Amino acid sequence: MEKKRILTGDRPTGKLHIGHYFGSLQKRVELQNSGEYDPYILIADVQALTDNFNNPEKVRKNVREVAIDYLSVGIDPSKTTIYVQSMIPEVAELTVFYSNLVTIARLERNPTVKTEIAQKREIFGESVTYGFLGYPVSQAADITAFEGKYVPVGEDQLPLIEQCREIVRKFNSIYGEVLIEPEAVLSSGKRIKGLDGNEKMGKSLGNAIYLADTEEEVTKKVMSAVTDPNRIKKDDLGNPDICMVAYYHNLFSSKEEIKAVCEECKAGKRGCVACKKQLAKNIIETLRPIREKRAHYEAHPEEVDKILIEGTKKAQEIAKKTMKKVKQAMKLNYFE
Repeated sequence: MEKKRILTGDRPTGKLHIGHYFGSLQKRVELQNSGEYDPYILIADVQALTDNFNNPEKVRKNVREVAIDYLSVGIDPSKTTIYVQSMIPEVAELTVFYSNLVTIARLERNPTVKTEIAQKREIFGESVTYGFLGYPVSQAADITAFEGKYVPVGEDQLPLIEQCREIVRKFNSIYGEVLIEPEAVLSSGKRIKGLDGNEKMGKSLGNAIYLADTEEEVTKKVMSAVTDPNRIKKDDLGNPDICMVAYYHNLFSSKEEIKAVCEECKAGKRGCVACKKQLAKNIIETLRPIREKRAHYEAHPEEVDKILIEGTKKAQEIAKKTMKKVKQAMKLNYFE
């Protein structure tokens, strides 16, 4: 039975954190090991430049860092193709073609784009760049260049997939049935709150634990996590429902530990410091095998480069075949 091609990816703007781990990475490992899918993972360095255009060295460095994170959590390059966006010129070419099929007004109405523009005000001010506004068009090229049928996304990304589907329908209505219309697969991964209780976890907010963090860094971050503000002394009755330490215990601790933590917190029998120390220990143990794998790849960058070169080469061959069909349909196949 032919495997279903499935496409996912990340922008290399920093090392991946536990939000990525629970939100998408575990699911990607599960999908690749199921035997049902042919997974492709894109390292979207061109998209990362849309809001890091003045810091290309950061993006370049993080391409390898993100690849190492993938390999460290169990992404297997013999089962999953990992490739670099900027090394696929056909994607850039498709982006240009697709840009004629989408109006500026439509891009400005995209809910995901509107939200991200609001979040990037400190970068753009009131002047959003053409590249950032148009990144959904580039993303459509990412998907269609590899004839991806299934794209796992969170709910906040659904408008981007719908934009891609619109582009495919418009292209096919003009040039014939050339492109495959992708289907969004709603990810079952959950969004993890930051240590400060913020709904979003990220480097700029200083509220994330990274897969590459040392034991000391994990402990320091956990000890700064937000707890019940009404609990001043150890014997004060606590409310674990508004405590980020209890929230993280639900992710990293056993059912027995979670029950004990909540009961003792409510009864004022366990202090926040002891609770945090136990949580830090559990997080460290969970991340230990990931850190050990990461240490290996950090010591052998040539292995990472080889994986990226081979994966990108495989992706290039697929993109070339797609582009040949596209140019033929658009009557751009001169001299053939």
